[in-house]
Amino acid sequence: MTDHLGAWTPAQASALATLLAAAAVSEGSNAALEAELHALVELASTGHVGLGTLSPLREIPLAGLPPQLRGYVDDLLEEGS
Repeated sequence: MTDHLGAWTPAQASALATLLAAAAVSEGSNAALEAELHALVELASTGHVGLGTLSPLREIPLAGLPPQLRGYVDDLLEEGS
């Protein structure tokens, strides 16, 4: 999915990020959450993903996450602001 970031239009990148952020909020698997967050980092690097798109990540309970995953969420929310 993120191997061809240049192939996504701004609208497609934003829509995909919206779906990934929504999925990440209810994700039960840390491995799947890491993949979703990594994809969001890659999509955010296109410049087509803003804070409004990433704001659902604020709903993720950070206390129960491993430090690496908390770092992903923190980085994404900082990048989107």
